[in-house]
Amino acid sequence: MKFNLANHFVDRHVIEGRGGRTALHCGDREVTYATLATLTNRIGHVLRELGVRSGQRVLLALSDGEEFVATWYAVQKIGAVTAEVYPFLQPKDYRYYLGYTEAVVVVADAVTLPALREAGARNLLVTGVDEAELRPDERPFRTLVDRAPGELETAPTTLDDVAIWKFTTGSTGAPKACVHPARSALESFERYAEGVLELRPDDRILAVPKLFFGYARDLVALFPFGVGAAGIPFPERSTAERMFELIARHRPTILVNVPTMMSAMIAHPAAAEQDLSCLRLATSAGEALPSELHRKWDNTFGVPVVDGIGSSEAYHIYLSNTPGQVRVGSLGRPVPGYTAQVVDELGEPLPDGEIGPLRITGPTIAREYHGDPEKSARTFDGDTLLSGDLFSRDAEGCYHHRGRADDLLKVGGVFVSPGEIEDCLLGHPAVVDCAVTGHTVDGLVIARAHVVLADGADVTAKDLQDHARAHLARHKYPREVVFVPGLPRTANGKLDRRALRLEA
Repeated sequence: MKFNLANHFVDRHVIEGRGGRTALHCGDREVTYATLATLTNRIGHVLRELGVRSGQRVLLALSDGEEFVATWYAVQKIGAVTAEVYPFLQPKDYRYYLGYTEAVVVVADAVTLPALREAGARNLLVTGVDEAELRPDERPFRTLVDRAPGELETAPTTLDDVAIWKFTTGSTGAPKACVHPARSALESFERYAEGVLELRPDDRILAVPKLFFGYARDLVALFPFGVGAAGIPFPERSTAERMFELIARHRPTILVNVPTMMSAMIAHPAAAEQDLSCLRLATSAGEALPSELHRKWDNTFGVPVVDGIGSSEAYHIYLSNTPGQVRVGSLGRPVPGYTAQVVDELGEPLPDGEIGPLRITGPTIAREYHGDPEKSARTFDGDTLLSGDLFSRDAEGCYHHRGRADDLLKVGGVFVSPGEIEDCLLGHPAVVDCAVTGHTVDGLVIARAHVVLADGADVTAKDLQDHARAHLARHKYPREVVFVPGLPRTANGKLDRRALRLEA
């Protein structure tokens, strides 16, 4: 059966008489579904003129906004494959993605163009740069798009055609593309966005992460379009101040958040003055949400947090709490249509309370890691995925994230989860952020806590160690506490433990 993501999530609203509804709030401009559909068609013509054919990759290296969203759908409409990258990377990183994706066209802007040039990018379609400044292998986005036709025939794609590359975060190695058919996006919308979040037409969704990150892109520019709602993209880097400004300006109903920004918003000097009453909920994903941070958020803002976990391998969220049924400290239960089991090293189910990797079965599991058949074979088995993260399930059927196997510390012969120590330290009122890594002293592994303090906080390492001793088993307290101005993060906002260990 024919199916195309651009038709289903954009064109359908125009065809059914909802073209005048707002799809995107972009600064002072409201972009309707009809306007978005026309821009999508024009960009699709340009991409075809530049030689893009069905099944080929187009690399989006764009800042967030109307052009990003329309280009993403244009790639889908012509039957090509979308791949997106962070707009603030270094040339060496872009060089990796250029070689790995073998993209036929790279869509860039004024922010990404200098680094892409240094990386040796070819066949660029560039927006936001004066045409006179472009080089021979760079083409003017706006000039070509403005003169292209506003109607475009849709490629004869199906639900099972490859449509999307979602990259892993790169926190444990070079990012790999998880290859997904269009079906993954549709199923995730129906099961998570509708089945868990219960998106509705009057929702306005604002995300902390940038749109290159599938968690944010889907929740801002795919899932809301499934119900005729609106997203709020913005090009600037995300800061607590910027999020507060955007909330005050656009009054979103859903905030797509990550624990790092939740902590920054709580610690902001003006946090108590913010009016977040427009938000009916906030989502949290990307990394584990410590229960102490969750409680601080509740006490500060009172906005319900729906915590969940997903992955590029499973397309989006597969475990989640549900609005009105949030169990603090847990990731809730499987999203409708998914099953999950905590298993041992032989793949046998473990009893409740035991820790092991998670086996997830569902309709959105990627087909493979592109170019890595060995890792694909270890990870994917049809509609089943073996996660690299560790979990446990409690007696009520809720799942708890226990970190990654390679992050566990063996202290005094006993395995210790860094997350448990981090959660404890975050319970101290002076701690804004922290991360725990293993450090070898005289051949023995000790826990070292890297701590970010609130402005003006007057605490010592011993104060925090005493706090940990009072709340944890004695062998779990951090033997070393190092105060740092900030923690290294990947482009997706996840803690980069590998970088932290290298900095130590």
